[in-house]
Amino acid sequence: MEIAAKIVIGLVVGTLIGMTGLGGGVLLLPLLIFGLKVPPILAVGSDAVFNFVTKIGSGWMHLRKGTVRRRVVVALAVGSIPGSILGVTFLAHLRDVYGSGVNSFITSAVGLLLVCIPTLMLFQTRIEEHVAGRPPTMKSFAGMSGIGLLAGFLVGMTSVGSGSIIMMLLLVFYSFAPKVMVGTDIVHAVLLTGVTSLLHWRLGNVDPKLVASLLIGSIPGGLVGSHLSTRVPVTWLRRILCAVLLATGARMLWA
Repeated sequence: MEIAAKIVIGLVVGTLIGMTGLGGGVLLLPLLIFGLKVPPILAVGSDAVFNFVTKIGSGWMHLRKGTVRRRVVVALAVGSIPGSILGVTFLAHLRDVYGSGVNSFITSAVGLLLVCIPTLMLFQTRIEEHVAGRPPTMKSFAGMSGIGLLAGFLVGMTSVGSGSIIMMLLLVFYSFAPKVMVGTDIVHAVLLTGVTSLLHWRLGNVDPKLVASLLIGSIPGGLVGSHLSTRVPVTWLRRILCAVLLATGARMLWA
């Protein structure tokens, strides 16, 4: 029964990702912590591996279609990979010092991100309109490594943000076509979540059986979600999900 619940959660998350394009981390992590009662530090590591595996296929497709700015991926990775190492190392240090108390810290950190990220998503269209037509500059390109460092640190600690945070920051600095923005973001996320997954795996923060069960559900869920995306009011669904995530983040902060 427990395995079935994990598969169902994977199915639900995969379907929502396919329908709305929201990141897996921001959707899955609260379900693992609140729904399956997975210890937060184990949920973070398992979620990182889940995100890595689910992004490989789409990342490869974007590379083949030429919808990836490879220099931007490299610039982001120069910052995000060290940032991820710092984030995971910091988390390991907290666990060594506070033991199981690290789970309270993770819950609060994830709660804060679940308040900030959906809030930004609600204003995504306005941000896109504001930066439309503005050419990228060398100054903004140089700042990509700084963006990567910040996002990498957050992903290392929480597994949340490999897509959502970087996508929002890319919108502020760049004005590429949407499909190029998405492709670049996904390919970089494969690198970032891959490194983060390896680090968490080495620290024993990953439950392989949990990840496998989630993937069994999420793969067909993603196909179903992609099919439904043209048949449901996606804009309203995204707004509802953002509202739910905001409420969940607030609950995690004041738990």
